[in-house]
Amino acid sequence: MKIIKLAVLSFLLPVLSWAQAPNFSLTGKIGTLGSPAKVYIDYMDNGVSHEDSVALVNGSFKFTGNISGNAYARMALDHTGGGKGKAVYTGDVIYFYFGKEQVTITSKDSLENAVFAGSKVYQEYDAYNKAIGGTIMALTKAVNIDFNRGTPEQQKDTAYMKAVDLRFRKNIQNRTDKQFLFAKEHPNSYFALVALSEAAGSKVDVAKVEPLFNALNKVYRETDMGKELAQRIAASGITAVGNVAPLFTQNNVVGKPVSLASLKGKVVLVEFWASWCGPCRAENPNLVKQYQTYKDKGFEIISVSLDNVKERWLEAIEKDGLDWIHVSDLKGWNNEVGRLYGVRAVPASFLVDAQGKIIGNGLRGEPLNKKLAEIFN
Repeated sequence: MKIIKLAVLSFLLPVLSWAQAPNFSLTGKIGTLGSPAKVYIDYMDNGVSHEDSVALVNGSFKFTGNISGNAYARMALDHTGGGKGKAVYTGDVIYFYFGKEQVTITSKDSLENAVFAGSKVYQEYDAYNKAIGGTIMALTKAVNIDFNRGTPEQQKDTAYMKAVDLRFRKNIQNRTDKQFLFAKEHPNSYFALVALSEAAGSKVDVAKVEPLFNALNKVYRETDMGKELAQRIAASGITAVGNVAPLFTQNNVVGKPVSLASLKGKVVLVEFWASWCGPCRAENPNLVKQYQTYKDKGFEIISVSLDNVKERWLEAIEKDGLDWIHVSDLKGWNNEVGRLYGVRAVPASFLVDAQGKIIGNGLRGEPLNKKLAEIFN
């Protein structure tokens, strides 16, 4: 009997080892950079975010892991030891897709000038970007160059700035139009889904988006990105002003479930935010003021955080003095309530009346203040 068990175990060990083996690798060589240079990577796979970092040794670095399908990554190179934040927001950073592949990334000096090899997914991503007119980052870089062409006097001129902004917005719209066209003409491409998901935005034009979505290859519709877009399409109808707000229950900061239904009878602001969201934090002083003004008259706020690190979430609540209801499942952009409401960007909000109907969305600042004054005064 023992012999049989050992035989079975010896058979299973290679299988278990194979199951745990990495199915992708990202191997880099950026000149001869060494300490304190460091590479940071964040990537999204099947709705779950991952992060890692590694120090460069003679320009070399390597990341390995397991993904279920294609993953979207942000890679930042810290040349001087300034840390991840500095590298991501002011440094050498690239965005790309990769699959279950052995990818090499090489450059003489930076990630920005790096060349990719060994990735069919990256090649398809590159072709997709060329078809739609470039990435958002590329268009943003181009508009900065456009603005800097002006003289110091022109750069202070309102008409000049408006002209630059108009060209930028036109380029963005052209890109969006090409994304819809790409989705229509390449239904069997993974990047048709990427194109449609981005072009659809937060306020989905259901009549335009839904037929294109339904025409996509079923394999892509059933990915996490596909399911999220399907939820966004559905949410665009159910979260319109005049509809009953979708009910939800999520845990608060101490792990106790809180339901929207329990707040019926009050005017409720369902607010989506995150500790890392600058515009959200900038609006918080106004929310604090409005809450203090109207909380005794039947006003409540339930803030749904798209954080994925509890400590950062709690720290932001305390620092900003947010004395109302807070909930989160700490799944980041994969937050179940956020997906239910079709939230694609933060801040986002839905104002719900005492009967549970949505009476406003996207309200903040003076528009929110004016609406609350109308209700309570």
